[in-house]
Amino acid sequence: MPAELLAFELIDIRHTQPAAMDRVYNLILDRVNASIVAYTAVSAGVLSCYVGLKVYHRQQVKKNALRKREDSRKALQDVQRSVAVEITGPTAVNRKEIMSLTLQTLSQQLGDGQLSAVQVLQAFQEKATAVNDELNCLTEPIPDALVRAQRVDAAGQPLGLLHGVPVSIKENYNIKGMATTMGVTKYLDSPADEDAVIVQVLKKQGAVPFVKTNVPQTLLSIGCSNPVFGKTLNPFDPTRSPGGSSGGEAALIKGGGSVLGFGSDVGGSVRVPAHFCGICGFKPTGRRISDRGLLKGSPGMQGVISSPGVMARDVDSLALGMKALLVPDMFLLDPQVVPIPFRQETYEDKKPMRIGYFTSLRFCPPTPSMGRAVIMAKEALKKAGHTLVAFDPPDEFRAFIDLTSRLITADNGRTVSTMWLDDEVIDEYLEGQIRVWTMPHYLRKIQGFLLKPFWPRVARSFSHRLIGSVYDLWQRLAEREKYVEQFLDELKKKNLDLLLCPAFGAPACKPEHAGKIMAAAAYTSLFNLLNFPAGVVPVTMVTEEDDRMLDDWRGYGNDAFDKFIKETTKGAVGLPVAVQCVGLPWQEERCLRLMKEVETLCSLG
Repeated sequence: MPAELLAFELIDIRHTQPAAMDRVYNLILDRVNASIVAYTAVSAGVLSCYVGLKVYHRQQVKKNALRKREDSRKALQDVQRSVAVEITGPTAVNRKEIMSLTLQTLSQQLGDGQLSAVQVLQAFQEKATAVNDELNCLTEPIPDALVRAQRVDAAGQPLGLLHGVPVSIKENYNIKGMATTMGVTKYLDSPADEDAVIVQVLKKQGAVPFVKTNVPQTLLSIGCSNPVFGKTLNPFDPTRSPGGSSGGEAALIKGGGSVLGFGSDVGGSVRVPAHFCGICGFKPTGRRISDRGLLKGSPGMQGVISSPGVMARDVDSLALGMKALLVPDMFLLDPQVVPIPFRQETYEDKKPMRIGYFTSLRFCPPTPSMGRAVIMAKEALKKAGHTLVAFDPPDEFRAFIDLTSRLITADNGRTVSTMWLDDEVIDEYLEGQIRVWTMPHYLRKIQGFLLKPFWPRVARSFSHRLIGSVYDLWQRLAEREKYVEQFLDELKKKNLDLLLCPAFGAPACKPEHAGKIMAAAAYTSLFNLLNFPAGVVPVTMVTEEDDRMLDDWRGYGNDAFDKFIKETTKGAVGLPVAVQCVGLPWQEERCLRLMKEVETLCSLG
């Protein structure tokens, strides 16, 4: 019967036989209720299964992480046992002597046969695993290191600038046969097919890659912790972070377990940990050295330029590391690299320099020790005969909030969320940062509106409009190009091609504050936005007076960012403080020369 006729029939029954119609209605109602109950039961069952599967998957992820961590621990212990010697034996004494050598002396003695590559490797393996026992800075030993060292010794002649030198490698570098995990479990069983180009060139130069070092999950943090390999500690203070994302490298080198390491830098990821740990770190112009075979937290990101970097105990070692990479082998393996060999004569130039300097970015004033370090280096350079000129970076608020922050989060965190963190356990120190990055725009606007009367800087960082289209992205990239031109024009007006400035907004932070003081990274991320070469050199330590002055420090306006920085900096007496040296694009050698001059005049040593 058609629905219309059925409806009229029911109406007629309703008027002529009300009792029968009530029975029909009750029957329909009973069946509807039964259907609802059945649907609810099925939905509850489906939901229960879904929750159960999620719980099971999370447990499996944790098990996989713990399994990998245990496998790594056993592998490192095997290396440790294989090189163990009596502390009082002659070999132990010789190892201590090896570990005290500079990179230059070490490479010279390896090259002329005074030391063997195997002998040196075992000394570094012993020290690196001992440092790892204290700081948890290593992820895995590189399995073929010993075979590699034996082949170097068998060559009978120097293979290159780094003949027989053990080098440490950040976890995000591909090494053939090893998984590159970035601190997540989904790639634990996906070994790399070939070495990163940098690793290939290092081997051609005779180097022996021997360990990989720890990173924060996804790399996008100034902390150094992940669920797979755990948390790395600062060598000066175990309650503080070694920095990120090259934190494992910095901690290992400062601990004496490596003489030369290789990291990567997208917002300060080489320079911040170098500053936190009191070593030297250098980021060249993008594409000066190859990044092929390096995994990134946000591949495809435009406008804030990532670059591999070099880390060591002193500036001469950074220069030697760069010189070893800038060779025809690299230019052949990666034709996208600009084929400029290392210009030793520029690095060794003795002419007085004209250097711009600034002690603060107005929207993110540094803590007392950071500004003092710049003044200290400035006065030392001036006394040595160099010309120092005050410089004000143009529109730095716009550079960090409207350009750097927006370009880094242009996809609203989707790449990190889907490529790395989907179905993963998120590291406890990264959770808050990820929530902010993936927050819907309307919630950002609401928070920004509510906070504006009290904390305008925080409000602006929350309420800046997300990039919502390709057109919008292109507009921001065009703004970036104009800003780079504006910055270069300001340098040209004062005839400057070098800058001296703070390395960060504060000394080493505590792990729980890593995601809350990202504004302090404006000092490093500025030069990723500009794509300028930059490096850091330790020059002093936090003093009791610095700590006392922190009581009266208000930063930008004593807002939430300032309070977090103040909270994490209090009690930092004795921590290292670096300054940052910056050059123009493709002028790495001049930048390194300034770093060397600062080191010579006022380095901690």
